[in-house]
Amino acid sequence: MSPRSTPRFVRLAAGLLCGLALVGGALAQTTTKIGFQAGLTGPAAADGNAGLAAAKLAVEQINGAGGLNGKTLELVVYDDQGKPEQAVPIANRMVGDGVRAVVSAGFSGPSRAAAPVFQKAKIPYIASIAFAPEITRTGNYMFRVTSVGEVQGRAAAKLVGEVLRKKRTVLLTIKTDFGKTLAAGFKEAAPKFGVQLLKEYEYAPSDRQFGPLIASIKADNPEVIYATGFYFTAGPLVAQLRSAGITADVVGAESLSSQQYIDIAGQAAEGTVITNVIDWGSQLPEIADFLKAYEKATNSKAEAAATSTHAAVTTLAAAIRKAKSDEPEKIRAALESTEVMTAIGRISFNKLHEVKKSFPLSIVRNGKWERFGVIDDAALLAPPEQ
Repeated sequence: MSPRSTPRFVRLAAGLLCGLALVGGALAQTTTKIGFQAGLTGPAAADGNAGLAAAKLAVEQINGAGGLNGKTLELVVYDDQGKPEQAVPIANRMVGDGVRAVVSAGFSGPSRAAAPVFQKAKIPYIASIAFAPEITRTGNYMFRVTSVGEVQGRAAAKLVGEVLRKKRTVLLTIKTDFGKTLAAGFKEAAPKFGVQLLKEYEYAPSDRQFGPLIASIKADNPEVIYATGFYFTAGPLVAQLRSAGITADVVGAESLSSQQYIDIAGQAAEGTVITNVIDWGSQLPEIADFLKAYEKATNSKAEAAATSTHAAVTTLAAAIRKAKSDEPEKIRAALESTEVMTAIGRISFNKLHEVKKSFPLSIVRNGKWERFGVIDDAALLAPPEQ
């Protein structure tokens, strides 16, 4: 059949389809899809949703400043429910969605499960809060912007021995990947700073009543209690410690950085010191502006998960800009040499793609977190290379 004999409506329909295909192709070329994985429901929901709010804020800021290489960022969001068994099908769906890179604000279990999927697909994957060492060891497309637990534990040992100038310490280890790695780093570095470890006790994430444990700690008579855990465990724990008359300094990690810890512990939270990712009171615009913008956007103060996730998206954007491309392999290569100021300070990566950064210190004064100093010891804080 000749073109002239083709019915007019068929020619019009064909033309319309071609036009739509061209428009669809043009639209696809003007956006860069970035995957986001976190537990938005279930036990990880508080951190997951804080991370999502921060990721959305970062994307809005980047797009508001003109995007990247002539394209806008599009955040593709999936809820892993805090479960490793949900993370794998979600990862496969993101690969099918055509994401160019992924930021995970998931906990260690789901992030560790998803990592091999993205490594096999050769898609850069940045863990913003997961501590499991296996993540970066999965392959060369894996990166992490939060320090592994051992590094933060070493920083805590220096905090106790050199900053607080205390020795007699009891270690409370929550039975999670996070708690165990913090404890390992603390125990490794404690002798270097004259810290005497009196006892180590373990407790479960579900524990809220600590009567027998507190009785034992009181008998130990420590100067410092290094309490690894989360705001929902440390809050009741510290309140009960103070009610029992225990006056030892309480030292913790970034997982206590939320206002919720202070709200739960009440007056007992006063004087708590933590190794943090947030440098409260910093005058650096990348930090100060993020803290203001996050509070304005969410009507709540930032905590560790939000701040690290914003830093992860910022770092990914810097790599895409540096690569002048959103091809995954080019993004991966650019990430390896990216050094950028973020909401958690200046970061870069070592050969294993672990982050190199310092640790701000925070203290509770008058019911809020304030700046208490910084641990900035390159040798002490060196992340693992293999």
